[in-house]
Order: sequence, then structure tokens, then C-alpha cells
Amino acid sequence: MTTAPVRPQQVTTGPIQGSAKAWIEGPDGITVPVRRISLSHGEHHDVYDTSGPYTDSRATVDLHAGLPRLREPWVTSRGPGTQRSWARAGIVTPEMAYIAVRERCDAELVRAEVARGRAVIPANRNHPECEPMIIGKRFLTKVNANIGNSAVTSSIAEEVEKMVWATRWGADTVMDLSTGRDIHETREWILRNSPVPIGTVPIYQALEKCDGDPASLTWEIYRDTVLEQCEQGVDYMTVHAGVLLRHVPLTAKRVTGIVSRGGSIMAAWCLAHHAESFLHTHFDELCAILRRYDVTISLGDGLRPGSIADANDEAQLAELATLGELTRIARGHDVQVMIEGPGHVPMDKIVENVRLEEEWCDEAPFYTLGPLATDIAPGYDHITSAIGAARIAEAGTAMLCYVTPKEHLGLPDRDDVKVGVISYKIAAHAADLAKGHPHAQARDDALSRARFEFRWRDQFALSLDPDTATAYHDETLPAEPAKTAHFCSMCGPRFCSMRITQDVRDYAEAHGLTSVEAIEAGMAEKSGESRDEGGRVHLPISATD
Repeated sequence: MTTAPVRPQQVTTGPIQGSAKAWIEGPDGITVPVRRISLSHGEHHDVYDTSGPYTDSRATVDLHAGLPRLREPWVTSRGPGTQRSWARAGIVTPEMAYIAVRERCDAELVRAEVARGRAVIPANRNHPECEPMIIGKRFLTKVNANIGNSAVTSSIAEEVEKMVWATRWGADTVMDLSTGRDIHETREWILRNSPVPIGTVPIYQALEKCDGDPASLTWEIYRDTVLEQCEQGVDYMTVHAGVLLRHVPLTAKRVTGIVSRGGSIMAAWCLAHHAESFLHTHFDELCAILRRYDVTISLGDGLRPGSIADANDEAQLAELATLGELTRIARGHDVQVMIEGPGHVPMDKIVENVRLEEEWCDEAPFYTLGPLATDIAPGYDHITSAIGAARIAEAGTAMLCYVTPKEHLGLPDRDDVKVGVISYKIAAHAADLAKGHPHAQARDDALSRARFEFRWRDQFALSLDPDTATAYHDETLPAEPAKTAHFCSMCGPRFCSMRITQDVRDYAEAHGLTSVEAIEAGMAEKSGESRDEGGRVHLPISATD
């Protein structure tokens, strides 16, 4: 007897602390959502928003009806083609115009980068609910969150909530990597309720149709699975077409062998049949299918290193060279394409991965898992990988696939998803700062000003995770007056460097001083105050309001 799948009834909704949903007007009636953070001094700060209607206090969320079909009029009003084919024809599509407003750039830059192949817009014709976004190194570094059930755990309801939860905290795309029961229905619920592009790895579902036996896979089973997912609206698909029969022996002496599920499946098929991968031999046919739906192909790194010892080895680089050949074939079909990358890579080898990918794959957008910069921290691999992610994104990677604390240990739950997304939003933003991306520093500056001026609530609201920032502050200073106090529990009122700096500035202004003498005089006065109060370090909040 089978158990009926648990279908979602509700998900997390409501604004993120200190902010509200707002819209920016674009050309031709286009409106683009932002998260508007209202500050205590009357100003506001708008940030890129991926959360869809779930954070809009005025929206009615109906999971059974799905999201509004934003792109439907755009899709139905034009003929067949892809974002790449239109870009190459000099056409700025509504999706490109929408993205230009989101990225605060010129629409011509969006069109030119898509035409050149340095950027992709994953937007299946059959996913009209999706809010257009772009992946490319000239734009904000994006973050993907992986979700999906397994044969061991999770339900449809849990996976839909993970999607909503991930996008709430900033996931730009979501990959449904379900390998358990109800794969089709799980994906349908996610797609109809997702405001961001959804990616998949079709070989997982194809393998389920073969009862888990890689040798039983055929091109026809795989092709039909791809068509099924295209019809549902999947926006991009990972395809491990670069794993060739001659590459498999190159992994024999690796410490961790082949760690990619898709890579290991195709390697097993090649060995079982002693033949070239059907993904490679039928690649032209696959591209023709994806072109009809404008599905972006994400060329998978099936031979990525799963340990520091295997980084940048012969197997990894042989596959990367093959991915370059496949990139040119896909572009010949006007299919949008990006390249997936490692993996586990020590810091000194990270930049080389970007250099080779750009050289061999003609600057197709690079989409990397981490990489993990060390192997010694199970339970903390969201940190080991975010270190590598920041470095590889600074070097040119366009999208980062998050890693959660459960990496190598188990299936991530809702809390793990948030930790993974926030860790990677930090890495992505740090890279954007390092690259000098226009507007990237504005949020840092706004938060720094709030911090110096002791506008605690503004600090919380401007942070990536206001809930956690507030909770940490309130652990030791929960009283309401602490939200305006000019110190925190780390230093107390007498050792707060920012308060002392402001006191010195105030002293200088009051006495008409702007030189070193003002600092010396101010410090002497503060020293006297401290002696008069008995040298106490901490004072009651009520005494320092």
C-alpha cells in the first residue's frame, strides 16, 4: 500500500523585519520588485529581492492556484526563439528590460552580454511565473540553492517550503534535485509557486524510471524525461555530456573517485556498454529540444574533484576541455549555456579554474559548487566552501551553488537552507565588492553609518539576516532602551570606540578645534569623567540613554 504524498497547504509569508515590498517602474509598464528597508532618519534603502509575493503583506498566496503568470503576455506575443537568438538579432526582450531595472544597468548591456554568450537568462517559455534574472560576470553574483527529496526523507510540502524559504533569504535560483518518490509532482508544485528559475538534473529522474540501474538507461528514456521537464517549465538543466568513456580511467587513482551523482551514473553506463555516452552522441538532438522551450543548458562537471588531493587533475581538466567543445555546439543551436565547476579546490588553485574555463569555454558563465577550500570540517562546510566561493566569484564566476552545514552528512532541512543561503550571499557580495561592481558598496556604507550612529534597528534591518542580528543583540541587552544605547555588551559604555570617537568629534566641534589637540583634550576630559565615576566600566542602561 502506498502513502499519498503530503501536499503543501501553507508556507512562510510576511515581510522580512524592517522592510516591505516595493516596486520600481520600468519601461512599457514593467514593474520590478525590491525590498525597501525603511530607516529611522526618514530615508530608505532598496535591495535586490528574490522572494516573490511571499514577503508582500498585501498579496494573497494560494499554493493551489500558483503565482501570477508575469511573463505569459510576453511569451504568447512572440514567435519561437531563445533569449540568445533575439539578443543576437539586436532585440531587447521584455525579460532583458526587466533585468536592466533589477540590475540598475542599461538594457543594451544585458542584450550584448547574452548575445556574446557571457550571460544567460534562464526562463523556459512554460515557466511564466518566473521573475526574469541574469547570470553573467558583468552582473551581480548569483546564488543557487539546492533542494529536493531523497528516497529516505522529505515530502512535497517540505520541499515547497524550502523553495519559499530559500528565496526569502536571497536564493536567485533553486535546483530541485529530488531522487525519491513523487518527483514529477514535487517539481510541479515547486514550479507553479516559484518566482525564481528552477533547475534540475534530468538523469536523476531517468534513472528512477530504470529502477536505479545505470546500465538500463537509454537515450530514449532520457529524451522523454527532458521533454517532460521542459513541458513542466524547468528553466535550466544540468547535463553531464562531458563525461566520456576515455575519461573514466583517469579517475582510477583519485582519492575520492567520481563524486558527482550524474558523473558516476554516466561513467557506469559507459563502462557497462563500453560505448560513448549517449548524452554526447545525441547532444545535437538534445540542443534542438532545449531550443524549442528556451531551456538553458548547464554543462555538468561530472568529474569534478571531491577532495583537495584531486583538484585540477587530468580527469577534471579533460572534461572541461570537452565542455568547451559542447559549448560551441549548443551556441550553434542558439541554446543558452553555462558551465559547472568544482568542487574541492585549495586556495592557490582556484583562479586557475576560472582562467581555463573562460579560455576553453569562450567565457560562458561559470557556475561553481563552492569550491571547498579544505576537507577537514564536516558540519562546517558552508564556511569552508564560502571561503572558496568568494575567491572564485571575485575571479569571474557568475553563480555560486550553495553548500549547507549538512554537506557530506545528510539531507538539508529548512534551517540548513537558510544558513547555506546566507553564507553564500556573504560570499557573493564580498566578491561584488572586490570586483568594484556598481552600487555594491551602498548597502555596506548605509549599515556602517547606522552602526556608527548607534541606530541599532537600522543595523538589523540592513543586514542580510535581521532576525539573527536582533536575536544576538537581545541575548544580553533585551531591554527596549538598549535599542538606542550608545554601546553594546561587547565593550560597555566606557570602552566603545565609536562612542569615544563621537565624543571627541563633539568636543572638537564645541571648542572650535579640528586638530590633534582636540583629540588630546577630549581624551583627557573623558579620563577625568571615568575617575570621577570610580573607574566603572559598565553603567546601567538608564544612566546612558
